[in-house]
Amino acid sequence: MTGESWGLLALFLGVTLLCVKPLGLYMARVMEGAPLWPLRVAGGLERRIYRLCGTDPAEEMGWKRYATALLVFNALGAVLLYALQRLQYFLPLNPQHLTAPSPDSAFNTAISFITNTNWQSYIPETTMSYLSQMAGLAVQNFLSAATGIVVAIALIRGLARHTARAIGNFWVDITRVTLYVLLPIAFVLALALVSQGVIQNFSADKSATMVEPVTYRQPAPNAAGHPVMQSVTTSTQILPMGPVASQESIKELGTNGGGFFNANSAHPYENPTALSNFLEMLAIILIPASLTYTFGHLVGDTRQGWAVLAAMTILFVPLYSLANYSEQAGNPRIAVLGVSQAATSLQAGGNMEGKEVRFGIAASTLFATLTTGTSCGAVNSMHDSYTPLGGFVPLFNMMLGEVVFGGVGTGLYSMLVFAIIGVFIAGLMIGRTPEYLGKKIESFEMKMAAIAILVMPFIALLGTAVAVSVKAGRSGVANPGAHGFTEILYAFTSAANNNGSAFAGLSADTPFFNTVLGIVMWLGRYWPVVAVLAIAGSLAAKKRIPVTEGTMPTHGPTFIILLIGTVLLVGALTFVPALALGPIVEHLMLWSH
Repeated sequence: MTGESWGLLALFLGVTLLCVKPLGLYMARVMEGAPLWPLRVAGGLERRIYRLCGTDPAEEMGWKRYATALLVFNALGAVLLYALQRLQYFLPLNPQHLTAPSPDSAFNTAISFITNTNWQSYIPETTMSYLSQMAGLAVQNFLSAATGIVVAIALIRGLARHTARAIGNFWVDITRVTLYVLLPIAFVLALALVSQGVIQNFSADKSATMVEPVTYRQPAPNAAGHPVMQSVTTSTQILPMGPVASQESIKELGTNGGGFFNANSAHPYENPTALSNFLEMLAIILIPASLTYTFGHLVGDTRQGWAVLAAMTILFVPLYSLANYSEQAGNPRIAVLGVSQAATSLQAGGNMEGKEVRFGIAASTLFATLTTGTSCGAVNSMHDSYTPLGGFVPLFNMMLGEVVFGGVGTGLYSMLVFAIIGVFIAGLMIGRTPEYLGKKIESFEMKMAAIAILVMPFIALLGTAVAVSVKAGRSGVANPGAHGFTEILYAFTSAANNNGSAFAGLSADTPFFNTVLGIVMWLGRYWPVVAVLAIAGSLAAKKRIPVTEGTMPTHGPTFIILLIGTVLLVGALTFVPALALGPIVEHLMLWSH
């Protein structure tokens, strides 16, 4: 790694750590209903929302009712988003007069955005109207992010409470997270992005005259109706417009990832400068990292939160280092041709294919590691163009369950499930009943924890196996061999983890992939959520066990090592055979000549 890479990493982690305690404490106070000034200012709006929805904010729910409310709310969101897409041609804020996407594409997109996946098999700027982008996609960016956070809060309550039947009120939780956490931060971030040049308007697309005419080839039907390649010369370029900054801010803050443009955060209208890139990376990690402090505060021991954050950070740094080193090393097939890949400036050198020169390898690999360690999926470089080991890192990040640092809410509750599994293993090793934060971990918690952890690899590997076995799946592969297999494996791992990034060499806008990936996204989101809420309800009902000399501390170095080992063990044992068929064998093939 270069000095630039280490410096960027140190600066980024330093700024993140400075934000963890204040934001984490603020979120804890919001969920406690503490008398903060934002709650007083917007309290009237909050009460009107409850009256409109017929909700009694003082009434709490058991885990089954909480899960039911969550599932119904998200299912209704999917139906409304599907209808909005299919009717967008007849609705306002469509200056380009875009028609409706196909039924399978609309289905995939609806599931994608309510599950916080934001998988996009379409070209956004030529498919979605401004109304669909704002009232559909951006709204679900807020609500899907809030859904992940409230599940984490419910699990924290399960650990913090004892002999309790309730874990909170879903309608109150999702209202407060959206109103007091996501909306104000997203608003400030949107203004900051506008200051850097991110566009925000309702204009129709603009036509610009080019300095020099450009000639290119495109298919066109001949007299017999068969496509033939024809040369086309143009001196104009169409520049897409739209309300970009408002969607960009919540896309990153909520670890959603869906871009307003097809190039996502590599597009200069979404991410024009080094500062905007830094702000977007910070937004991706801000809430997942800060929720660890929220956890520590709400359970009454902030050391617990710092221990979880330490485990996440220790996992993150080597993964970023591997991606950065692999891309800095470049492509050996190019080196043998006598072409130098050495750096000539701070931005150049190494494998620059698929990367923006204005970001370079350091900022590109940091973004890639962050966006797949969380459930964001936004990209500022093309992961498909990374070297095999460079592409291995984003893929392996998702295979770990996206706990480094994880999505908003999902990262924390997934890591806490790993903690439950870890203390259970430790308890078996020393012959004691396992416990975590004063709660006995028994058979029900372990069954639910196993479901929460194993659903993702099960549906990811099953989906990959089906796709490589049927013609409809293989037809989307443009790169047969190890890389093509990796593209399919990446797609299903991304969908099962609700990430949404892709190895874009795969042509996934087909009825097969739109339907199957939509099903995988739904199962990957809500099956673990129900299991986590079941754990929360079970733990909340238990009595607290007093600390004794035999109690294993869950805030020190030993526990951090145990937690990291559990995460790596589950991820490695589950996915190593599939990785051996994809990026590992591709790396060996690349360096074998």
